[in-house]
Parts: sequence; C-alpha cells; structure tokens
Amino acid sequence: MNVKDPHSYADPSQPRTESLSLDLDVDFDRRVLSGTCVLTLAAPGEGPLDLDTKGLAIRSARTAGGAGVPFELAPAEEVLGSRLRLELPAGTRQVAISYETSPDSVALQWLAPAQTDGKRHPFLFSQCQAIHARAMVPVQDTPAIRVRYTASVTVPEALTAVMSAGPAGEGPGPRPLTRTYRFDMPQPIPPYLLALAVGDLRGKDLSGRSRVWAEPGVVDAAAWEFEEMESILRTAERLFGPYEWDRYDMLVLPPSFPYGGMENPRMTFLTPTILAGDRSLVDVVAHELAHSWTGNLVTNATADHFWLNEGWTVWAERRIVEALHGEKETSLAWAIGQKALDSAIERFGSGSPMTKLRMDLRGVDPDDSFSSVPYEKGSRFLVLCERAVGRERFDRFVREYIDRFRFTSITTDEFLAFLEERLPGTAAAVGAGAWMDEPGLPANAPVFRSEALESLTALAEGWAGGRRPSPAEAAAWSPSELLVYLQHLPRELPAEECAWLDANLSLSGRGNHELLVEWLTIAAGSGYEPAFGRIAEVLKRVGRMKYLRPLYTALGRHERTRALAREVYAAARPTYHVLSCRTVESVMGKYPA
Repeated sequence: MNVKDPHSYADPSQPRTESLSLDLDVDFDRRVLSGTCVLTLAAPGEGPLDLDTKGLAIRSARTAGGAGVPFELAPAEEVLGSRLRLELPAGTRQVAISYETSPDSVALQWLAPAQTDGKRHPFLFSQCQAIHARAMVPVQDTPAIRVRYTASVTVPEALTAVMSAGPAGEGPGPRPLTRTYRFDMPQPIPPYLLALAVGDLRGKDLSGRSRVWAEPGVVDAAAWEFEEMESILRTAERLFGPYEWDRYDMLVLPPSFPYGGMENPRMTFLTPTILAGDRSLVDVVAHELAHSWTGNLVTNATADHFWLNEGWTVWAERRIVEALHGEKETSLAWAIGQKALDSAIERFGSGSPMTKLRMDLRGVDPDDSFSSVPYEKGSRFLVLCERAVGRERFDRFVREYIDRFRFTSITTDEFLAFLEERLPGTAAAVGAGAWMDEPGLPANAPVFRSEALESLTALAEGWAGGRRPSPAEAAAWSPSELLVYLQHLPRELPAEECAWLDANLSLSGRGNHELLVEWLTIAAGSGYEPAFGRIAEVLKRVGRMKYLRPLYTALGRHERTRALAREVYAAARPTYHVLSCRTVESVMGKYPA
C-alpha cells in the first residue's frame, strides 16, 4: 500500500529507495558524522525525489556516473526538519549524497569519557526512532519504505563500531590511528532501525547466534545476566516461527540511553538499568526480542499506527514470559502494565485523542505522543481477540499474520481487513471500532486475575488500616510481586511509614531499578528527606525516561522537593539524551511557579 506519511516529506508517487550504502567517518572532536550516502532506487527514475533531513549539511549530490544532481534544501520545519529535493536526470538508479551531521543531532548522543564506565574513551550511540534517522542520514524517513543497507564506518583505532547489521569485515582506516568497520544488512528494514554505536567495547558470546557487547568493565556482568538468551530465543521461535535475522546480538549502553531497550535488528540496544545482578529484569529482553517478529518483521506504516508495533510486542512478550515462568508471573506482568496504562491515560486525560490506538498525529511530534497506551491498550485488544476465538485458533492466526506481512509495513485498516479475512466476525464481537478510534480504555477490557495478584492488592490496600507484610511473607516475594505491592501503596506516606518500608523491605539498596524507582517515587512524593540523596544519585546517573518522568513528577508535589528537582536537573542535564531532557522539562514545566 502506498501510504503518505504525515511525518515524512517522502512522496509515494516518486521513486522508492531500495537500499543505502553508507561511508561514514566518526569525528569525536567535532561531534559529527561525515561522508556519503548512496541511495539505490527500486527502479530508474527522473524528476523530483524528496528526502528527509534534519540538521544535515549537504555538500553535493551525484549520479553513479559522476554527473551533478541539482538539489534544494528547504527551510527547516520544527518537527519534520528540512526537505531535500533532488532533481534526478532521466534513468537515474543511484545517487550519492555527500553530507555531514550537526553536532547537536537529535539522532546522536556523544558522551565524554567521564560519562562512560571506563572513563578513558568517548562513546557515541544513535537513536533513530521515531523520526530521527533523517538527523543521521538523508533518507525517505518513513517506516512505509523499507531499505537494505551496507556501511563502512571509520573510527579511532582504540574504539569499536557496531551497527544494526551483520559484520562484514574490518581493517586499517584511511588515516593513521583509525580503523574501518564494514557492515551488511541484507533484510529490508524501516529507517528508524538504522543504528550505530562506537566506543571501547568488548563482546562475549552467549551462543552460536547471540553475543552481548558492552564496555570492558560491564561485559562480564552483562554476559551473566543474559546467559539464558538462547533459551529465550528458542521459546520465541516455538511461539512465532523461525527467527529471520540470523543473529541476535545485544549492546549494553551507558546509563544516559533514554529507553529500556531499542529493538535494532541484529543489535538490540539496552539500558544498563536492567543489569540487576539477579536476572530479575531479563524479561525486558523478551520484549525487544519479540520485536523481531512484531515490529521489525511486520511494521507500522506510520506513527499513527504505532500500536501495531508495540501492542503486538507486549502481547508477544507476555506469551514468552508465560512459556518461561508460568501464568502467575504473567498475571503480575499484566497488573504492572495496567498501572502504566492508568498513569498514561491520567496524564493525557481519558478523553484525549492520544489515548486512541489509531491516532491522527498530523502536526504532532511522535515523541510527544509516546506513552504506554499503544503498548498496554494495544496488547489488551489482542488478548480480547484471543479470548474471543480461543488460544489455539488465535495462535494460527498469529503465524498467518506474520507470514502474510513479513518484511512489510502496514496500517490498522490492513490489519483489520486481515483479521476479518481469517477470523470473520471477531472485530465486531470485541468492538474493534471502539478500541481503535475511541479514547480511553473500553469497558470490555480483559481482566487478569490470580490468587497472588489479589492477595498482594488486598494487602497493599490495607496499608492505611495498619496491615503490613510479615518479614517471612515479604522475603518470599518475587521481584514482580514486590513491585505489584509497591504500586498499590498510597503515593504519599508519613515519614515513619516510609522509614518502615525502607527498613523492612530493604528498598534503597536494591539493584533492580523497577523496584528502586517505585520506592523512590513514593519517597519523593512523600517528601521523605532520608531518601533525597538516593533520589539525586539515581537521577544524576540514569537517563531512562521511564524512570525520569515519575521521579520528577513526584518531586513536584512539595516546595522543597521541587527545589531538589531543579538542583538535580541542572547538574544532570548535560548527561541526559535530548529526548530525556524534553521529558523532564515537560514535567517541570507544570510545577507551580
């Protein structure tokens, strides 16, 4: 389907890019990438070809034969960036664009040595989702146009480059003290899955098709944490079919990475906050792995249909968790997700169009619409469909869906048409129209119950009446059970009750950041001064938006904690990713004057 993406200058009537060939030099001193991008078109074309750019300096454009290609770089628009219009001579199949990124490119974060674990070398990583590939490469930056790519990346010789592609060799660079790494991505991917990282990296094999990369001081801990990766991968294959990306490698990034993970094919990027030391957060990897089928293999055509990526992936992730850990753990995961969904709907407002699954984001930056809604509301819609037809029948549908749309990008209408084709009447039976196009959570949302969940919820709700878990009871809880309990406690507690919680549940010393941040959010909202030092420490060290939003929000409840928030942010801001800065500033912008 030819889709006009409201977040791209790409014109469906113009030639489509088939592949990219990148030759890039990484300049840490200037904080830029420079080099060439060769676009190969699906068929020879002529006339205008519109590409997306943001902050790129375009030096030249030439055909494969070396003839100059006229181009015009339009004035920048705040969300979309600048349209680069090439005027292709007749019969053009390839065009080489020489360019350079901006030092403040939103797609690239440059870290000084002091911001890394080793403190000796600089670090670079990219983040192209949702529409930031254009700030790294001139490209038709829409998920509706998938591309293959090759790359040569020249870096200082002490550093290693990795990409969302297979390694294709390395050797001495074109200048002394440099080294060039080559890559090949033979499968077509949406541009937001272009990914590059450069740093002092070491790799450790986990299996014949999986390796974890990290800084030298982190890689052993990461390898231990992800030791069971091959088992998780095989479980996913049993559920969803063969893994089609050859390798599943992972990169643990420095703490400023703004997400829990990014599903770049062949090289998942991960936050170090999942290195809990007890493997309690490894299921984050299950989510990123599930994207190998739902998101990377079958992709949303535009940001309006983002739920097709994330709703499907949460559903798939929890099927993996169920296969690995059983129904009890899965019910707890759904309960934890419900809290995230409730918070997102409360933040936007239950009548907000941002709480629909099928959205209209014309004129809206996709980063500003990011929330748990497409993840948790979308996955609940799929559970509703599964329950309507039965698991066995729905599992067949899932395999058929993936097989029909593999390596393509689709819209909600295409999904619903396929649902009607394979499971007639299901969409009407579950009220798909309300799920897609009405705000909030429909009344027929599925409910997830378990004895453990009900017991934990009842215990937490009895807090005000003096109910407390016994030491033996709390010691027997899994991390998920403890998290559910904490999530259901009041958000503001007296100092003596905060002290009881911390002392009896050993919260401030937790390595599991889900538990630690949930506790610190209560402490911040309660103005509990003994926790202020730990709150400041976490906020200055971790740039993951999932943790920044609730902590800075809770700090906004009291005058003295607002002062702490401003002080901490002033110190931490230079280390945060630009997306994390936007999140924090949107929260602090709502503080009372």
